[in-house]
Parts: sequence; structure tokens; C-alpha cells
Amino acid sequence: MKPEPAIELFSGVDVAAKGAAPTSTPTFRRERALLKREVWPVAGCDEAGRGPLAGPVVAAAVILDPRRVPRGLNDSKCLAPDERETLFAKICATASVAVALAPPERIDRDNILRASLWAMAQAVRALPEAPRHVFVDGRDPIEADCDCEAIIRGDARVASIAAASIVAKVTRDRLMVALGSEFPGYGFESHMGYAVPAHLEALRRLGPCVHHRRSFAPVAALLAGDPLDPR
Repeated sequence: MKPEPAIELFSGVDVAAKGAAPTSTPTFRRERALLKREVWPVAGCDEAGRGPLAGPVVAAAVILDPRRVPRGLNDSKCLAPDERETLFAKICATASVAVALAPPERIDRDNILRASLWAMAQAVRALPEAPRHVFVDGRDPIEADCDCEAIIRGDARVASIAAASIVAKVTRDRLMVALGSEFPGYGFESHMGYAVPAHLEALRRLGPCVHHRRSFAPVAALLAGDPLDPR
């Protein structure tokens, strides 16, 4: 059943021009426009973790409640960790949320782009209610059983994508902290798998673990017998 239009709890200036840089926070404008056309549910989808040398890509899909859009949604990269945690709790308490992972094995087999798109499609399919429209962050649409709209810098423009970016980021960070305890010495809990000097030094000293992406250049070089420069 389609929710009745409600007073928007979210403010911000939307930027519709393709390729233009956002000038403010994401808005619920696109979702509301579809709601007025009786197209609902509408999901936003994003991922976290394309760049790291270790760990999965984590994708999230979110269907916001039009009556309870949390204030302060933004691209997760623009938020402090405590802000992300607070918004994560609010999103999970008020919205429909699903998460999916693409493990290092899939990343190595398919490449990072295909693995990310696959994870986002899986997250959308895992939602408790099937969306009729999906907004996805980036240039590439995903395979979905409904209309899918890819929006460049969507996490800075569209509220539901911003919410998904927060869920994906917090979920992945928590997972990497857990991996840091399981695989001590790599520092996953501090750098989240990114190629910082401390991580490269740990790789040189300990070698890759099962969670490292063997197709990524520093890991591949080490496996080929080339020394790593931690600088």
C-alpha cells in the first residue's frame, strides 16, 4: 500500500544537472516525486569498500519512510564516525534495510566493479518489500526487477542513497574491526583494509591473509615475490 504524502523532515538543495557538483545536503525530492506519481516503494543503493586491499565490498539498500526521514543524512564520507553511527541507528529504526557482501574471492574473480554491482543488486533483492524504483550511486545501473536509475554522486544528492551509503560504511567498518581481532597484526581495525603505510608494512611482514584481494596490485606484487615499499 502506498504511503500517504507527508511533511518532509529533510531539507537541502537538490542538484539535478548531471555532472554538477552538489551544493548542499541530499534531499528526498526525487523519492517524493515518484511517490506523488504513486510509484512506491523507492529504494536507494550504495556500496562501501571498493578501494581497500582487504575485506569485502559491502552494499546496502534502503527504503526510507516518507514520514520519518532522519535529519542529517549525507554522503557517509562527509560524516564523522560518531555521526554515522547515530544515523545508522536512526535509519535501521525507521526504514527498510538490507545488506549484501561481495567477498574477496568474487572481487578477484569478477573485478571490483562487477563485484560491487552484484552486491548492490543482491542488497536490493534482499529488501523485505520489493521496490518499484531504485536509485543507485554511480554511473552504472544494477540488475533489478524494476526501474533503476544511476546517479553520479548520488550519495550527495539523494536521501535514500545517502542512507544506504551510511549503512554500508558502518556495516563494513564494524566487520573490519572484527577481522582486526581475528587477524591481529594487520591493523584492519584502524585502516579498514586501505593501502596505508602501516598496512603495507604488515603485508610485507606477515604476508596476505585470506581476506586480502589477490588481484589488487600491492597484494599481487607481494605474491609474485616483489618486495613492498611501505612508504
